[in-house]
Amino acid sequence: MKEWRSARVALIWVALAAAVGVPIAAAAMSPLLAWRGPVYILAGFAGMIALGLVLVQPLLIGGYLTPLSAYRGRRAHHWIGGALVVAVVIHVAGLWITSPPDMIDALLFSSPTPFSPFGVIAMWAIFTVALLAALRRRLGLRLRTWRMVHIPLAIVIVAGSVVHCLLIEGTMETVSKAALCALVLAAAIKVMADLWMRRKRGTLRGESIARQ
Repeated sequence: MKEWRSARVALIWVALAAAVGVPIAAAAMSPLLAWRGPVYILAGFAGMIALGLVLVQPLLIGGYLTPLSAYRGRRAHHWIGGALVVAVVIHVAGLWITSPPDMIDALLFSSPTPFSPFGVIAMWAIFTVALLAALRRRLGLRLRTWRMVHIPLAIVIVAGSVVHCLLIEGTMETVSKAALCALVLAAAIKVMADLWMRRKRGTLRGESIARQ
């Protein structure tokens, strides 16, 4: 039994590493990089890493990345959230340095590229969640209120990031990129469904106790 659990844990981590690492490795071998400057390349890979972190976040909060305990999973969720903000800042700053007019158009939602608005919306949602998480105690947000704010913003982050990535035709290889995006969506949907079921069971349990 212990061997099976150990194999299962190893398989989960190997699958996660492959899901994030394979698209990045494929992008690193793209011939398009030959025509890109170092700052642009850094910005692009920061965006890829950010998408990988978006996959890790729901897995942590859902408790799927064993052997991490629930407490350590939540702590890791907070730290990964900070890393996600840093990756997004590097991504945006690098693109701003390489082409300020394009970034201004993107931020003003006037860019002709279809992927830009989805990325900008996801970016602001990420910054909003990070800011609220940092000020949560000062604002006195209770857990229920925090979830009511955080979950819709998380949906925006996942949806915006996935659409943004899929619409970009760049260094990322198509199949591995699509697979990563599908996993991001699947992980988010799985966690949302599990949280909904837990709340439903808690409500039913509370009603049952009240009737007794």
